[in-house]
Amino acid sequence: MEPNLSVNIGKLRLKNPVLVASGCFGYGQEYAELIDLSMLGGIILKGITLKERKGNPPPRIVETSSGMLNAIGLQNMGLSRFLKEKLPLLSDIPTTIIANICGETPEEYATIARELSNKEGIDALEINVSCPNVSHGGMLFGQDMMLTFEVVNQVRKATTLPLIVKLSPNVTDIVPIAQAAVDGGANAISLINTLLGMALDIESRKPCLSNITGGLSGPAIKPVALKMVRDVCKFVTVPVIGQGGIMTWEDSLEFLLVGATAVCIGTANFVNPKAGVEIIEGIRDYMKQRKMVKMGEIRM
Repeated sequence: MEPNLSVNIGKLRLKNPVLVASGCFGYGQEYAELIDLSMLGGIILKGITLKERKGNPPPRIVETSSGMLNAIGLQNMGLSRFLKEKLPLLSDIPTTIIANICGETPEEYATIARELSNKEGIDALEINVSCPNVSHGGMLFGQDMMLTFEVVNQVRKATTLPLIVKLSPNVTDIVPIAQAAVDGGANAISLINTLLGMALDIESRKPCLSNITGGLSGPAIKPVALKMVRDVCKFVTVPVIGQGGIMTWEDSLEFLLVGATAVCIGTANFVNPKAGVEIIEGIRDYMKQRKMVKMGEIRM
């Protein structure tokens, strides 16, 4: 019997548990000539802010041992241009589309969410709480329970779309942050975002990134991500989307084993544009070999 790979994230039903991460897959169309987009469980779009952002000056990406650092600075075209230029194209992509939203205040998040609600082509929202809150001295929303609750709660009031909250790992204990997101109205938790890091050029004696520090992603962070996903899965009652260093189907299975409902593929897309499709095939083959019928049977 062919296994059923579909999963539910709140009222959102995915054809399979493999998503591609925000910032690592553009707006979907960029990969259309490389892979069959209909094979993916869903695409999480490049982050959207209320106003257009130019991002940080280059260099803003550098390869590291078993990973990469990025300090893009949330470069994007802003909400207005997104609605005019990108949104009309999304309905042609044959899979679930999730918009990633970023803001400097809870009100900005809510405004973006309200504008995206009921728009054809948007099936759910992912809230990036790894953004600095300008009204609290630049503290990241996701580093404080109350700030996390506040931003999620305001977005929840602004939209009926399914809400996924993407958490930062740069905290002492991620579990209470995850619970605060759930209390605020999150339908799912996604983790982890990138870890903070830096790299130096010993010849120039300067940082490799113009921003000095950046977000570390890739295989190097997988053990940290896996531990955090397991911790959160044990305590929250909503689905968890695991990500961080997933490069192969074997990697993805580790996250599914510890309780993740779905997985999200980020840096791997830069190395191998077909990574998502290959991971789906690997999960299917693993289940067939073990005569598993439903995704839930993978969990330990």
